[in-house]
Amino acid sequence: MLHLHCTRKLLDRLGHQPPSDPLSTPASTLGRWYATVLFWRPQVVLCVNEHTLLPVLMPLAPVTTLPARFPEALATVLQAHGWDAAKIDAEMQHMRDCEIAKTANRSVVGTLNEFAFLARVWKEEQDAPPDLHRLSMKLADVPCKPLRYDSPAQRVRALAQSAAPAR
Repeated sequence: MLHLHCTRKLLDRLGHQPPSDPLSTPASTLGRWYATVLFWRPQVVLCVNEHTLLPVLMPLAPVTTLPARFPEALATVLQAHGWDAAKIDAEMQHMRDCEIAKTANRSVVGTLNEFAFLARVWKEEQDAPPDLHRLSMKLADVPCKPLRYDSPAQRVRALAQSAAPAR
């Protein structure tokens, strides 16, 4: 099951009231995801993995299908980071259903804010509309203090080499 912890801004866009009871334990290799909305034109969602801090940027619209569209956007990013098809498929199997909750990890929210700032700066340096996949890959190369200054890309590639597909 996909566990998507959303900021208040994104919860308001989704029109979703998060449950008060705790979420179940994620069975996927990557675990929980955090997400916020970026008020660009068009609006964009920035998702960050709780354990690896891997960023994934994707269009917000249509907002009602965001949980259903996220696995496909994630699969594209994982493939670019060297995950093989079997591992990606195993991860996607765990994302058929989605639980939405409010944010619970301030460290990850801080990383969301930092990535949102960097993405905005890099987007403004370009004359063309932003390539969200390219921005996701560029953000993944940023060293992060919570990862002891590893980058999310390094952590995800290490998982690609070590993790066996969960069944």
